[in-house]
Amino acid sequence: MKEKFLALTLAAALAASLTGCMLQADAQDLMEDIKPNAVTPLSAEDLSAGGATLTDFAVRLLQASEEKDKNTLVSPLSVLYALSMTANGAKGETLHQMEQTLGSDTKTLNEYLYSYRNALPHGKNYKLHLANSIWFTKDERFTVNQQFLQTNGDYYGADIYRASFDDKTCKEINGWVKKHTDGMIPEILDEIPEAAVMYLVNALAFEAEWDAIYKEDQIYSDQFTLADGTTRNVKMMSSTVPKYLEDENATGFIKYYAGGEYAFAALLPDENVSLSDYVAALDGAALHDLLRNAEDISVLTRIPKFETEYSTDLAVVLAKMGMPLAFDAEQADFSGLGSSSTGNIYISRVLHKTFISVAEKGTKAGAATVVETITSGIPLLDGKKQVYLDRPFVYMLIDCNTMSPFFIGTMYDVQQ
Repeated sequence: MKEKFLALTLAAALAASLTGCMLQADAQDLMEDIKPNAVTPLSAEDLSAGGATLTDFAVRLLQASEEKDKNTLVSPLSVLYALSMTANGAKGETLHQMEQTLGSDTKTLNEYLYSYRNALPHGKNYKLHLANSIWFTKDERFTVNQQFLQTNGDYYGADIYRASFDDKTCKEINGWVKKHTDGMIPEILDEIPEAAVMYLVNALAFEAEWDAIYKEDQIYSDQFTLADGTTRNVKMMSSTVPKYLEDENATGFIKYYAGGEYAFAALLPDENVSLSDYVAALDGAALHDLLRNAEDISVLTRIPKFETEYSTDLAVVLAKMGMPLAFDAEQADFSGLGSSSTGNIYISRVLHKTFISVAEKGTKAGAATVVETITSGIPLLDGKKQVYLDRPFVYMLIDCNTMSPFFIGTMYDVQQ
């Protein structure tokens, strides 16, 4: 059986409802009215250079989401797609704050994310697929901005739907999420508030087998030691990999998936450095350089088999990262998105759910992000390095073309 890593992101939303391939309800497909314009993709060199922006955003998002001694797992790529689509409807200081938080202006983000999606490599044993959609309410109180839809159609290939925003629509949205995550995220939206007007959605699906699948004699029982000294019995997967990572306070490695286009990367803080302190001191540019300049040294590795879930509302996190106006009912400016006769449009929730399973054959993972907008209302051994992930560590799923993480997380407790 092929292990699948599906990363979905139901992303950026300005309160409304999404439903990619839905359950045949009353939603009206508006793509007949929105013909995507031709866009010139960035060169491979420019696309690779853009990986630094994604890595920086990934580090800042992880740092802002971190809770001491609690596992964290976020998909920065998913969140970036969702918020970038949303930013196309922001203006004034709201737009400025969003661009500062995302690390670039909307024009650059649009061009980069369009090029990234269209350059994704696919192979027999690996795949990273991205899909976007926009859903907005049929209620006459809301008028959508056609240029906003056109821009997101041009750069994000977004499917566009108008729906009733009732319980049926909520089920359709969850059905869309379940479909695009192969059932790993069966539900993301609990309800559609009466004041909701739009949801922008990004679905990110990744599946990959290891370049070398673990054999039975490479798996054995061992212990994982928590920060407080408590130990957990775990199944460790042992292998040698060709890429070694080391900075001032940690050692790590890169282990490839089939095809070499994607990889699992891990950093193990030195024994005198806590994981929380290490994460707090991480720097996006430094991490990007570390990944790009991994040493060609054989590394003996041990990875615990683990499975973890994470769920949070990123609204407070994103506000702390520098975009509080987007969540301000009175001052948010999303007039480029549309208008409502019942009050100002602002982001109320940014729901984010993730799941990952790392096992013998490969990795499977899923992520969902819903941005809801409403109206106001490591030593040497036989000449080799070794990195055993037998205590808290940072891990990532990375795109080897841009050397940027599309998933990043902390593992404090394999049984959390």
